[in-house]
Amino acid sequence: QVQLVESGGGLVQAGGSLRLSCVVSGSRFSINTMGWYRQAPGKQRELVARIIGGTPNYADSVKGRFTISRDNAKNTVYLQMNSLKPEDTAVYYCYARITGFDYWGQGTQVTVSS
Repeated sequence: QVQLVESGGGLVQAGGSLRLSCVVSGSRFSINTMGWYRQAPGKQRELVARIIGGTPNYADSVKGRFTISRDNAKNTVYLQMNSLKPEDTAVYYCYARITGFDYWGQGTQVTVSS
């Protein structure tokens, strides 16, 4: 059974940094896409960043501030978040696409205070 476990969320002041990690376990197949979505209270879940193969892409709102990377040997995806803003406050969800199916983590809270 495929499981995704996130870590690294927390409370940080505006301008600060956090690094999220997500480990994927239980897959017998290679992971084509890994990424991060977020959902703020009262808003729809939105894509933050994803990496397909080795190619990253980002939401416009985080370009230049966030960096996504992956370690294939560890089945782990990271999200380095710098210059955080209060509007980045949300629950961040890791996801992985494996043989056409999407799998999700349980979410980790990121709170940015002004």
